[in-house]
Amino acid sequence: MSAVLDDMDSRPGSTTSLLRTVIGLYLRDAGGWMSTKHIIALMEALGVSAAVTRTALSRLKKKEIVLPQLRQGVSGFAITDGAAAMLARGDRRIYNPRLMSSGDRWCLVSFSIPETEREKRHQLRRRLHWIGCGTVAAGLWICPDSLREEVEEILEDLELRGMATVFVTDAPLVGGSLRDAASAWWDLDAVAELHRDFIRHHGPDGGSSGNGSGGGSDDTHQLMGASPEASAETFASYVRCIDRWRIIPYLDPGLPAEFLPEDWPGMAGIALFERLGAAYSRPSADFVRGTLES
Repeated sequence: MSAVLDDMDSRPGSTTSLLRTVIGLYLRDAGGWMSTKHIIALMEALGVSAAVTRTALSRLKKKEIVLPQLRQGVSGFAITDGAAAMLARGDRRIYNPRLMSSGDRWCLVSFSIPETEREKRHQLRRRLHWIGCGTVAAGLWICPDSLREEVEEILEDLELRGMATVFVTDAPLVGGSLRDAASAWWDLDAVAELHRDFIRHHGPDGGSSGNGSGGGSDDTHQLMGASPEASAETFASYVRCIDRWRIIPYLDPGLPAEFLPEDWPGMAGIALFERLGAAYSRPSADFVRGTLES
């Protein structure tokens, strides 16, 4: 679980974040192992030097994401079992963003943790936040019922299951509007800005989809061009696209429309991400295969 939090805490665009994204996208497809030379070559395509990549690999080794491993006398890194499970869970989030309908059920998590366990209480709140739960009150959190399994995993991991009660319920009944309640339970402004930031950097223009910004970035021009080729530029742009996107499906609970502001940019962000993936995942993977075969 700590690895999941470290993954979320890595700032998009940082060397550690980019390396994690490359590992998540390509190391598993390469058989769970990649030579150090090839990892460095891929990171160099992202503008990261060999020395900086080696430092980032050391950090990921300490966090038990990868471990050094020799294969036929060649030094490289393999993915750990724990990281493989984390990345598989991340795949489900990243490529299948949550979208609740009005009839879907909700999960409520009620807990009372003594002051002697305040560090675990802090960790519980932090982890619930990072999987997209909202705060109704200090000891009462809410999320789509689809997240109940992850909630249970967090409680078990922190050895707090005996101090928590999990409820499954229909739509909550609130005193005011559902939109006002949702804006109090989740920081929807922050989540909306993540979507708008993604659209600004990777959309055809920065003024579309209600994001209220100016023109697109260099990433936009690279990713939205016709017939992308298997090149270092395509690879770099696609990896940066995934790197910027991957925290959004964790923090966005995928609320029904009646819970969201009218100008919610989430659907536009999801649609853009799906278009980019359909167009650029294959040529990027082809570039990686060519690099590994060289």
